[in-house]
Amino acid sequence: MVRASTREGVATLGLDRPEKGNALSVELVAALHAAIDAAVADTTVHTLVLAGSGSHFCTGFDLSSLDTETDATLADRFIALEKLLQALWHAPLRTIALAQGRTWGAGADIFASCDIRVANEDATFRFPGSAFGIVLGTRRLVEAIGWDIARPFVTEGAACDAGYALQCGLATRVGIASWLEEQASTPVVDRETFAAIRRVARGDHCEEDLASLTSSARRPGLKQRIVDYRAGLKKAPKTPL
Repeated sequence: MVRASTREGVATLGLDRPEKGNALSVELVAALHAAIDAAVADTTVHTLVLAGSGSHFCTGFDLSSLDTETDATLADRFIALEKLLQALWHAPLRTIALAQGRTWGAGADIFASCDIRVANEDATFRFPGSAFGIVLGTRRLVEAIGWDIARPFVTEGAACDAGYALQCGLATRVGIASWLEEQASTPVVDRETFAAIRRVARGDHCEEDLASLTSSARRPGLKQRIVDYRAGLKKAPKTPL
């Protein structure tokens, strides 16, 4: 489910559910969070790379079991996802995401939470959570690209391709193949210094972000909002940027 390897200070975590577009199930979120924690605990690791198997980086929150879910189970899953994103955002390591194909929903949140964000030419990005009332990752996205650029993504359901992602700063580079040829060099600063820089640059909004997410996820009717959202997708085209 998560392929993990470490070489010369670079820990690579591969989401490995290609038959499901690497959609984030309960098990995958737990496995990915554990793998991030393990990389952080390994003092020889200076860089964490996230990639996805198959055609897509991550198609978002796995809703294949929606019929058996309840508001409570769905809320718990979103809370676990927010904790995963926080672990990635505050990791005392340089983080790199390599995104191809659909990088949607929680997959786009994972991508936006990394320092270096490499998009393949075929990558597309969407942040649809607010369409069913979930406030997830908004502050992190705004910190990365600014409110004016983030607003259409989080309030209008906008989607974009790799070219626009690079233009607006969501992606820092386009072309996974060329990046792989260069690989990740060792950072100039040591891990302790990097962690201190991370704290200064990002502060600690963990409790605030978790409270915001929890409040939105615990609002009654979450499952029905998701059902309605999915039904609406069949009727209305996505707004491109």
